[in-house]
Formats: sequence, structure tokens, C-alpha cells
Amino acid sequence: MLFNRGAWCPYCTAQLRAFQRAGDSLAQVGVRVAALWVDDEKTTADFTARHGLTFPLGHSADARAIARLTGAFVNEDPLYLQSTGFVLDAQGKVIVSVYSSGAIGRLVPEDITGLVRYLREHAATSSS
Repeated sequence: MLFNRGAWCPYCTAQLRAFQRAGDSLAQVGVRVAALWVDDEKTTADFTARHGLTFPLGHSADARAIARLTGAFVNEDPLYLQSTGFVLDAQGKVIVSVYSSGAIGRLVPEDITGLVRYLREHAATSSS
């Protein structure tokens, strides 16, 4: 689960495009991607089409409500969520989170596939 600042943010664009490019490798380890931001529906639809995103990108998020629920950092003026990412297990439990208070410092697909592989390998060795 990725929270992004908005379509205007070059770092967010790069992150979302990287997750799109990594779609096959993420699927191979059973990872599904979803993202959200405060941008409106039209901006989100245009962005999704322009960048060929095939994973869900939610729009019109209530930044303050999301922050209360998750601890994500919020920029007040203009109002948006700072980059935040969560990797959830099959039961929806957070296994890793990355919180940024600014433009940089975010999850990348390679870290997630590596983490999933690591956890699987160690789960297999600890259960034998």
C-alpha cells in the first residue's frame, strides 16, 4: 500500500512507474500493489492513463483521516499526504512500513520482492 503526494510530484511519479514496471516480478512473489493520494478523480484518471498504471490508484483521500489512522505525515498547505508505504501479509498485518516526512525516502519494488523472498526462505527453514 503506497500513499503518494500527488500527480505533480516527480518522486511519486517515479515510484509509481517503478511499481508498474516491476509488476511481473511482484506478481511472481504474490505481491499486489495499491496506492492513494488526495488528488481528485480526473487528475488520477489522467495520470493512470498517461503512465499506463494497472494497479488501483485511489483518489480524493482525506489526508488528515489517513494520518490519524496510520501515522502518515501530512503537509498542511497545500494539504497532501507525505510518501508512506506498507507491506502487508496475507492477513492484512503490517510487516514493514516506511514513513517519509518529505519528498524522498520511500518503498521501492526491489526491496519488497527481496523482503518477501527473505521471509519465505526463513519461514521454510524455521518450520523444518
